[in-house]
Amino acid sequence: MTVEVSRRALVAAAATGATTTAAPAAADTPSRHPLVIGHRGAAGWRPEHTAASYALAIASGADWIEPDLVATRDHVLIARHENEISGTTDIAARPEFAARRARKLVDGRWVEGWFTEDLTLAELRTLRAVERLPRIRNRNTVFDGRERILTFSEVVALARALGRRLGRTVAVFPELKHPAYFRSLGLPLEPELARLIRRHRLGPRACVVQSFEPSSLERLAAAGTGVPLWQALGTVGGPFGHDLTYERMMTPAGLRRIAEYAAWIGPDKSSVLPPSPLVADAHAAGLRVGAYTFRAENQYLPAALRRGEVATDFGDAFAEYALHYGLGLDAVVTDFPDLAVAAREDLGAAARTGA
Repeated sequence: MTVEVSRRALVAAAATGATTTAAPAAADTPSRHPLVIGHRGAAGWRPEHTAASYALAIASGADWIEPDLVATRDHVLIARHENEISGTTDIAARPEFAARRARKLVDGRWVEGWFTEDLTLAELRTLRAVERLPRIRNRNTVFDGRERILTFSEVVALARALGRRLGRTVAVFPELKHPAYFRSLGLPLEPELARLIRRHRLGPRACVVQSFEPSSLERLAAAGTGVPLWQALGTVGGPFGHDLTYERMMTPAGLRRIAEYAAWIGPDKSSVLPPSPLVADAHAAGLRVGAYTFRAENQYLPAALRRGEVATDFGDAFAEYALHYGLGLDAVVTDFPDLAVAAREDLGAAARTGA
């Protein structure tokens, strides 16, 4: 759902809900202030899921970075927004892959293009990443063609290396994309991710796994990886392949059910705005709440926070962060982790001075 509120209401809600800050918590530690999660890295500033995007997110102060995971033909987990990659790589301009174009039914929807499950990792290595939203983030297209696709293991290595340099833990926050679909192909994501979690010795301080599909998370819980799980929640319909609706999952009874296998819920940011009781109900069920996805462009902001008439110009993103921080969120998922960190610092300064 989309909620429109006035700027005065946004600021008032933020002021009444201000919290104190502390050092950023690890993945398994409750926090008195919101964690900042770099959505596909710092996707507002660099093409998503690239080393440059993840590195910029970490340098900006992100506590976690989020790689979406899909499988290659040889069952390697790689970081891509979707298994169809014509919008995130240069494959459409590669004549050697022209014959691989296909039309497939993915989670009940027909999709046409090039798919990761039809290419080996070696073939995918020859491709280069491009900006997924060139009309919205034209400035990012200057980086098109500079970087290759990363495996999940490479994202883990990058997070660890930069974390050591900065003297802090940077958690990885993988999302399993279309897990039922990949299981139907004989390329299940859950056992391979569980194997990599063990191989890289990723404990609860360093990894949280998310999915929109409860059965996928329950499979991971049964695998005994020991890392926290995050149930992602949409705004309409329900998770693919489940006799559930997101609306029902966000009721007190639904949240108690989620708490049987997950530590977090991840609703759309519109789902937590007043008068929604979702944050309070989730906390009562023992769940933490991380909302998605925060962006700075006008078209992604409430009307009251837009500046000017151009949809791709930046609006008052700081007011939106202040509002949601004041609602008691435990984390925010953002394309602009630098802005989220700055807004968090503003909140801490206000709490210390009593402003």
